[in-house]
Amino acid sequence: MTEQPAPPEFARQPGHLVRRLQQIAVALFMQEAQALDLTPVQFAALAAAKQQPGMDQRTLARAISFDTSTTGGVIDRLEARGLLRRQPAPEDRRVRRIHLTPEGEAVLEQAVPGMLKAQERILEPLAAQDRERFMRLLGRLVTRHDSPTA
Repeated sequence: MTEQPAPPEFARQPGHLVRRLQQIAVALFMQEAQALDLTPVQFAALAAAKQQPGMDQRTLARAISFDTSTTGGVIDRLEARGLLRRQPAPEDRRVRRIHLTPEGEAVLEQAVPGMLKAQERILEPLAAQDRERFMRLLGRLVTRHDSPTA
């Protein structure tokens, strides 16, 4: 039996492993939400719009941790599907407020069970106590690197 070569050094680095886990998380979400033709970012945009109706694009971008131009494309696609609508703000016609449509509410509601199942599948290889610790450590890393002093 031949010995398997060791993985390249980069494959053991945190950045590579985080990127791979993100790819896996997206793939699992897509499997679970396949029938809805919804990406994780689109799900996040719908969920944020439900949580804070009437927010503007910049606020939505911050809520889902994306840049405003990418978020604009996400909103465009969701609006084209009839899941979101943008309305001019009465106080400033240049600002457009984002609202879920009834169709968007229905798709979001249908997507939640699949999203939750995908989260379970991501953590499935870990024992219960390891899941809690992993989530705590992951949260600490994100919080620390999200802060303006990072």
